[in-house]
Amino acid sequence: MRKLIPQILQRDSSIEVVGTAMDGDFGLKKIQELNPDVVTLDLEMPRMDGMETLRQMMRKQHLPVIVVSALSTEGASATFKALALGALDFVAKPRDAASSHMDAIAEDLINKIKIASRSRVRKAAQPFLPELTKKEKKASKERRRPANIVAIGVSTGGPNALQYLLSQLPEDFPGSILIVQHMPVGFTEMFARRLNESCAIEVKEAQSGDLLIAGRALICPGDKHISVRKMPLAATAILSEEPRVNGHRPSADVLFHSVAAEFGEKSLGVIMTGMGDDGAAGLGEIKRSGGFTIAQSEDSCVVFGMPKAAIERGHAMRILALETMAAAITGHCNPDRPKPQETVQLEM
Repeated sequence: MRKLIPQILQRDSSIEVVGTAMDGDFGLKKIQELNPDVVTLDLEMPRMDGMETLRQMMRKQHLPVIVVSALSTEGASATFKALALGALDFVAKPRDAASSHMDAIAEDLINKIKIASRSRVRKAAQPFLPELTKKEKKASKERRRPANIVAIGVSTGGPNALQYLLSQLPEDFPGSILIVQHMPVGFTEMFARRLNESCAIEVKEAQSGDLLIAGRALICPGDKHISVRKMPLAATAILSEEPRVNGHRPSADVLFHSVAAEFGEKSLGVIMTGMGDDGAAGLGEIKRSGGFTIAQSEDSCVVFGMPKAAIERGHAMRILALETMAAAITGHCNPDRPKPQETVQLEM
């Protein structure tokens, strides 16, 4: 990887590789000496591994870090720990890391390095850990019809932001949540399990046919689109392999358009930290259908691209800091709430 990654980055003349290191100990010394804009970090290294290297970097340099992760259960678990420590984003290296197989991640890595060079390094907001054992959580779950369908689109910076947001929702949250997080195949199942362990609501990787029930969040699997469909007895989630939209599969726009069409005024669209404009058009469709829309504020985003695109088009009815989003979403989904006025409000 130490040889292959510089070869990949040579394809883009705006990126200069100023140094490489065989392990974390050498890496920390070179970072201090060379002062790079971005660091790519393999978690599997001799002597000082990537996790300890990242811990020390976050204490000293606070540089944007792109993790290069093994595509495995162990690799996914380590990746989410690295993101919790402060890594900005990750790419999944192919199982066979030969030069002929690296093209699959080349464009992704180059794009994420460019995003990282323009991004702020934020200390991850600490999730609220509910005082619920797994047994109590399972026993308390009821198949309740949701008051609202909440659709969330998020990308870079999303894992930490989602963990914070979902951990603040109450066990009896009255809405059903569907989430598009731009993430490669093989990571969303582990991501859903980690979220489930830190939240009072249930969180799971979505499967076609999953019911939309109150108090549950469904994470769209990597390389699938997710949409919703009303059925005679209950609404369900539908997965598909339709072409990419805005360069993404899953795409927030696919989810938002579907939720707007099926649920209208009962839909709530939330667009969070991430690069690009995926979800902006769909958020506008939710607003036009009579639903409610929220965008994350710039100061609380790792990357302001997706919320900014929606805000500039006039599709966000409220602009909220991450710390206030859970309360606003819960209040909106309360069946006894007064109907909100269509206003843009900035809350920090």
